[in-house]
Amino acid sequence: MRSLRGLLTTRGRAFVGAGLTLSLAGIIFGFRDLTRFGVLLVALPYISALLVRTRKTRMRIERHISPDRITVGQDAHVALAFENVSTNTTPVFLAEERLDYVLGDRPRFVVGRIPPARVRIIDYTVRSHLRGRHHLGPLAVQVQDPFGLATRNAVLEGTADLVILPQVHPLSASRQPSSGVGSEGELAHLIALHGEDDVTIREYRDGDDLRRIHWPATARTGGLMVRQEDRPAQRRAVVLLDPRPDAHGGSGATGSFEWAVSACASIAAHLCESGYAVHLVCPETVDSGRVADTLQIDEILDVLAVTALRPKSTEDLLLRAAQGLAATGGFVVAVVGPRGHEVTGRLASLRQPGTTGLALVLDSRAFGQSPVTADGGGTLGPDEVEPHVDALRLAGWRAIAVGRDEDVPRAWAVLTAATVGGVR
Repeated sequence: MRSLRGLLTTRGRAFVGAGLTLSLAGIIFGFRDLTRFGVLLVALPYISALLVRTRKTRMRIERHISPDRITVGQDAHVALAFENVSTNTTPVFLAEERLDYVLGDRPRFVVGRIPPARVRIIDYTVRSHLRGRHHLGPLAVQVQDPFGLATRNAVLEGTADLVILPQVHPLSASRQPSSGVGSEGELAHLIALHGEDDVTIREYRDGDDLRRIHWPATARTGGLMVRQEDRPAQRRAVVLLDPRPDAHGGSGATGSFEWAVSACASIAAHLCESGYAVHLVCPETVDSGRVADTLQIDEILDVLAVTALRPKSTEDLLLRAAQGLAATGGFVVAVVGPRGHEVTGRLASLRQPGTTGLALVLDSRAFGQSPVTADGGGTLGPDEVEPHVDALRLAGWRAIAVGRDEDVPRAWAVLTAATVGGVR
């Protein structure tokens, strides 16, 4: 009886209370009909609770998410399929999908009776303004008797993951940062993208384009000679994300760290589309050992979707990983916060002679108060941004300060138009 009492709803408890009162009044005043009616009121909720508890049904839950990877602010459609795998028809029940809070309110719906071996599908939509890997499920189910006197709650295990990718902004493709040897400025677009072609001369063969005939070599040898152009290896770029809590300001979608993640995603997508081999340096790639791998844009976005602020102790690992990549060639793009002149000095040393270093230095104070440090030691405000920008420019970097109201495409346009030591 005690376990059945826990299944009673407020209405069921009210029935029991009213029944006990009527039964007691009937006994005292000698009204047998009133006593019988009171006993009925007491028995009805417990009978309902017994039926709710003993009725067994088994269901299989499947979730189909379309698409399973979306960008911040986009909608994902979820199809929730209920399959009755028992031999009895399911009762009408109330279902509530448990979601991560960033996905919005939990969807609730009433599911009608499902015959054996039949499937019923219910759709709902989720949206998130925060990137990350979020969980859908498990599903909470509530079954009531027809009178609403007793209810039984259960949780149907099983979850699905929805990946929210950082926002990618289209960047200008009119100019590409040069990494040619001996050049600090901009080269022609073709050279900046592919490097200078290695030209060799060989004899003419049937089918060769006559426009490739090399006339000086033809005159010197007395036979037709043509140019053969061999394209060099793919250009490389290193994109570095600063994960230090004390280097960033603000929190949530409006914080400087989220701006930095979106900037890294946009820059990486732009460089991949332009033919660069891109290396991403962040805590996740260092921890997984993939920092030396050339990642495709889908892999980069998956990593950036789950990247998070890390303790200050990770900065040494990141800088050493970036140093090893930068030493083999290519140019470096860094999205960093202004904290610690020693770290900025080590960052400045990443740029190799004859290559290009690009730095977006976030004015973290403009984004708001810094988040609490990982060790719980309170807040540590970032430094003034200009000294860090000046230090990078003196080391030959193209560096600009970025405020809260600056959007990624404009910041990139200003950065790629910058000259060494200033902005033109």
